[in-house]
Amino acid sequence: QVTLVESGGGLVQPGGSLRLSCVASGSIFRVNNLGWYRQAPGKQRDLVASITRGGLANYGDSVKGRFTISRDNAKNTVYLQMNSLKPEDAAVYYCNADVQTSILYNNRNYWGQGTQVTVSS
Repeated sequence: QVTLVESGGGLVQPGGSLRLSCVASGSIFRVNNLGWYRQAPGKQRDLVASITRGGLANYGDSVKGRFTISRDNAKNTVYLQMNSLKPEDAAVYYCNADVQTSILYNNRNYWGQGTQVTVSS
């Protein structure tokens, strides 16, 4: 079994910054693609950013130039640096990972429990 645990959410004023972290633990052979998604009340869950094991990043249009995704493969950890936060960035942020639990197995997709980000003055 694999567990993803997010941290770093909280309350921040518009224009402020937060850094989210997500650690994958458990029966892991290799963590492949990692991503951050967010879901605001009454809305669908959308991709914020993703990153391949090799470091190739992809961003949702609404966060380009403000958010940066990075990862530490040795620590099975992904980060999301969020700058210039806007009220519309408020949501529950979820970590997502494609994980191989064995060299014999294909990727299986996992979700974290989510961390709340509130942007308000």
